[in-house]
Amino acid sequence: MKHHFRNIVLIGMAGAGKSTVGPLLARRTGFTFLDTDDLIARRQGRSLQETLDLLGPAAFSRLEESVLLSLDLREHVIATGGSAVYCPAGMAHLRTTAIVVLLEAGLDVLRKRVRDTADRGLVNPGGTSFAALYRERLPLYRHYADLTVATSGATPEETC
Repeated sequence: MKHHFRNIVLIGMAGAGKSTVGPLLARRTGFTFLDTDDLIARRQGRSLQETLDLLGPAAFSRLEESVLLSLDLREHVIATGGSAVYCPAGMAHLRTTAIVVLLEAGLDVLRKRVRDTADRGLVNPGGTSFAALYRERLPLYRHYADLTVATSGATPEETC
């Protein structure tokens, strides 16, 4: 399969399907799957939530941006953390080597998929509600996306 881009980057809210669709998409394309949340957890030697609790949102965002900037990959499907869009330099870097795909789901669907946000490593700088966070991030996701795929009524296989 010939590609005109080196990577596929998945962005979207927690519960949109990035970590579920990513491995399926990687298998279909022959790419390798990478989840940046998992990469951060491995590099820090603790869970994403523990890292966020220890650092706080601002320092965590700087860490996340440094991880995004460090990626120099080929033929990867990269699932980013939902807060990656708060990292403009990191997102700009990813866009130089990838098509950026927004996995978008409605707020009600996301709420059903994400039952417990307390232990999810959800960066919420203002401590606002999940709905407010969704409204804040949606324009950022749309700004960075080259392509948007609705996941609300689709199975992970259909999303691919």
